[in-house]
Amino acid sequence: RFRQNLLGKRVDYSGRSVIVVGPELKLHQCGLPKKMALELFKPFIYSKLEKYGHATTIKAAKRMVEKERPEVWDILEEVIREHPVLLNRAPTLHRLGIQAFEPVLIEGKAIQLHPLVCTAFNADFDGDQMAVHVPLSLEAQLEARVLMMSTNNILSPANGKPIIVPSQDIVLGLYYLSLETPEFRAAQKRVDEVRALIASAGAKGGQNLTPEETEALKFRPQIFRGLREIEQALANGLIAPHSAVHARVDIGVENGGPATVLTTPGRMMIADLLPSHPQLPYALVNRQLTKKNISDVIDAVYRHCGQKESVIFADRLMGLGFRHAARAGISFGKNDMVVPDDKKGMIERTKTEIKEFEQQYLDGLITAGERYNKVVDAWSRCTDEVAGAMMKEIQRQEIGKPTNSVWMMSHSGARGSPAQMRQLAGMRGLMAKPSGEIIEQPIIANFKEGLSVLEYFNSTHGARKGLADTALKTANSGYLTRRLVDVAQDCIIVEPDCGTERGLSVRAAMDGAEVVSSLSERILGRTAQEDVADPETGEIIVTRNSLIDEVQAERIETSGVEQVKIRSVLTCDARQGVCGFCYGRDLARGTPVNIGEAVGVIAAQSIGEPGTQLTMRTFHIGGAAQRGAEQSAVEAASEGTIKILNRVVVANSQNQPIVMSRNCEIALYDAQGRERSRQRVPYGARLIAEDGVQVTRGQKLAEWDPFTLPIITERNGRVECADLIENVTQVDRVDEVTGLSFREVVEYKAPGKAADLRPRLILRDEAGNVVKRENGTEAIYFLTPGTILSVENNATVAAGDVLARLPRESSKTRDITGGLPRVAELFEARRPKDHAIISEIDGRVEFGKDYKAKRRILVVPEQVGDEPPVPREYLVPKGKHVSVQEGDYVKRGDPLVDGPRVPHDILRVLGVEKLADYLVDQIQEVYRLQGVKINDKHIEVIVRQMLQKVEVTDPGDTTYLIGEQVDRIEFEIENEKRIAAKERPAVAEPVLQGITKASLQTGSFISAASFQETTRVLTEAATAGKVDYLAGLKENVIVGRLIPAGTGSVMNRLRALAAQRDRGRLAAASPALPEPKAAE
Repeated sequence: RFRQNLLGKRVDYSGRSVIVVGPELKLHQCGLPKKMALELFKPFIYSKLEKYGHATTIKAAKRMVEKERPEVWDILEEVIREHPVLLNRAPTLHRLGIQAFEPVLIEGKAIQLHPLVCTAFNADFDGDQMAVHVPLSLEAQLEARVLMMSTNNILSPANGKPIIVPSQDIVLGLYYLSLETPEFRAAQKRVDEVRALIASAGAKGGQNLTPEETEALKFRPQIFRGLREIEQALANGLIAPHSAVHARVDIGVENGGPATVLTTPGRMMIADLLPSHPQLPYALVNRQLTKKNISDVIDAVYRHCGQKESVIFADRLMGLGFRHAARAGISFGKNDMVVPDDKKGMIERTKTEIKEFEQQYLDGLITAGERYNKVVDAWSRCTDEVAGAMMKEIQRQEIGKPTNSVWMMSHSGARGSPAQMRQLAGMRGLMAKPSGEIIEQPIIANFKEGLSVLEYFNSTHGARKGLADTALKTANSGYLTRRLVDVAQDCIIVEPDCGTERGLSVRAAMDGAEVVSSLSERILGRTAQEDVADPETGEIIVTRNSLIDEVQAERIETSGVEQVKIRSVLTCDARQGVCGFCYGRDLARGTPVNIGEAVGVIAAQSIGEPGTQLTMRTFHIGGAAQRGAEQSAVEAASEGTIKILNRVVVANSQNQPIVMSRNCEIALYDAQGRERSRQRVPYGARLIAEDGVQVTRGQKLAEWDPFTLPIITERNGRVECADLIENVTQVDRVDEVTGLSFREVVEYKAPGKAADLRPRLILRDEAGNVVKRENGTEAIYFLTPGTILSVENNATVAAGDVLARLPRESSKTRDITGGLPRVAELFEARRPKDHAIISEIDGRVEFGKDYKAKRRILVVPEQVGDEPPVPREYLVPKGKHVSVQEGDYVKRGDPLVDGPRVPHDILRVLGVEKLADYLVDQIQEVYRLQGVKINDKHIEVIVRQMLQKVEVTDPGDTTYLIGEQVDRIEFEIENEKRIAAKERPAVAEPVLQGITKASLQTGSFISAASFQETTRVLTEAATAGKVDYLAGLKENVIVGRLIPAGTGSVMNRLRALAAQRDRGRLAAASPALPEPKAAE
């Protein structure tokens, strides 16, 4: 019943039809077929016909409309004028899927849609249908015009960037107009060279010039006074749209006077559309306009000139783009796909490399798994090299030759991506088998050369999987959105400021050494929790509790502030919903958020809407395996000085320093001494750079073999194998292909209790004593199953030698849950499989006595005072690779066993702020891979809803039980009562719940019942005698009241005021009446 009658109903005054493009419409208009309009606005037409005396009764009016008399059409025009209609395209994934337009009557039977709103509706014209709804009452019309008009929805609520952005043809047209040809570059260079000569010739007034000056004047581009002159010259064929010209511009020049710039006629046309404003300089359009650049221009116009100007600008931009895309006539033939000449050479080189790996394998230097990994890695690299060469070839511009049109389409952002071009003209590369493993033989051909039968067959699986995935993805993504909406629906802005002192510290998001999202991006539109001062001058850039705007964010970025403390919904103290300061800017308007804004639903839609673009698995693009070459080195991200932290090294036999510590990091500092990046260097890596040296960008600092984890000795001595018993804990494996044997440690089943075997290598000195390490512990190396031994028993070894090695997982596009399943896993707070075990305290690692099938790891804290330290113990299944050795020092939060971390552990050990950082980072990483931008605050809103409950650890004088889960707000209220009564308050710690669980445990049973498990929820509510106070959105929709958000929240406030006033009057009139209990 819920999905059918209560949450969705059929509506009167609506119709649906196919959509077609309407490029001559204004942004706020849509074309409505006359027949449809006549049907939709019938009652209005009847009343007008009667009012004007054309018909005496309703029946006569009906007859007139049915006969379609001429007066009816005139009246229809009048009725429709300034009466907005709502257009909706299913699936409505975010609020921009329903927008209001003013109808324009058209012939034909299809609705016309403005091209610029297609992005928001995610519509295209291949047969999509849209529904039309008519808002009847005056209030409805007002809301449609003020809130839902397409001109009021220029920015996307997900990331605050314009969503009314030209795409495809328009982008191509504008890119073509602003194209930078090699001729233009040559002219620019020449002008710079001969500028002085031209100036001196001008000073002489053209009389008795030197030969150089006469020569220089020939190179001077033509000078035009303005666009009109340029247009005349273009029409007469004197100049081309891309020739270099000098022209006078007077838009946005600093001192107000006009300036002469070197530009092209095409760019002058675009600049002609820019509104004049000092903050919009000519340089904004005097460059190649790709889709991203156009978006920036529209953004700048919106920020500086307001909404009306930017709508007009966008409309005119669209007209210009379409016109010139048609004039340019850009198309491509097969020869525009340039296959690089060196492709053959690259493939031959890779084949030689692979032969070498085969030989190493036959000589027994590497195992079969390592060989497979290396082969796949080599082909991945080869594919990238071929693609690189192809892109270089395609984007080469030569004087006298037209620019490659495929490159223009791809580079402008109109259509196509480098990944598609790689398959057309590079090589298709590696494909995946149905099992998810990668087929070693890549597809060497591309679509231009044509695939052989075998190659074609190998690629069918990937392509088919892609299609099957798409269907699954849509359903999964829709379900994720539904759960998100359900958990966040009652999160509404309830007050301007909650007055909290808490906040989150934000710094730029790094991925290894590159900045993936800068500090300015992350703090833009947020409220500062404390004053932000310039570290150089001490001048205050942003004061406490004020919104950070573009200018301030830019200043904070350039001044070199490392981190900023901002208000966040996670730390907001508002009881119901959140407060305005903690939320910050309303992204869709660019202003501080209004009270009553349903931020929860907006957050859910912003995260769910791009869900369909995420992959179901880790690789995509016609099934071509995207497994990047493994990271096997640390490179400097920029210039600077490096500092190596926790540097514990030992020189190996070639005298190269080998890293021996588990937490070695290389930090890079710039000239001002600010830390620019920090990268982990794994155990066993070779250090190339020394501590404290100057490095250049891209210089290698350390490298390692990405496919094996070595165990390395730190001292000289003799190796003794302990508990390595033939055919119990170790076996001799013979490789079928090479006939060579190697010794591998295996899992063993211990017969009886006595045999507690722990395979290990012990290092002894000449006298037979166990060698001590640097940190004083004994040199004993424990071996995990799967380790391959590199030394014999009683062999003599030197420091830095490899004793054994553990092959890492082969690259079965490693089961990194990527895409949608990863996002769902994070929001549902599931424990990932093979998760990491993290230490809860600082201390030294010791191995305790094993327990059945588990290994016992102890972390012993430092001794404080006379008390003996209490160690924490962790049980790890045997066969899991323990990433620490005995005697290592770990900090709290460090992993003892590798793997993905469990959100619950992070919350318990490191607290809410670290958990928020982790979740936001992980979710953003998935979206970033697809190039989707979502503001952090949306994810924070959802995480806030996941942290609603607390678990009581000490009940104090309350009625709670230990381990009981209580709503956080209830818990705070209860504690306040206890403190007021001078009693002992309860203590609790936050609990992380998955979104499904959180929505089922919401306070409102009506909302929970409409989500899942209806019967169970309703029976529980009935037996507990619950009351629903209708606080959220969903409950109100179901019982048919106005929702308490947006305009409904204003009504609610007025109602509350009225009720209060009535109570006051009643109390004054009859003081004997008892006070009615106020609803929560």
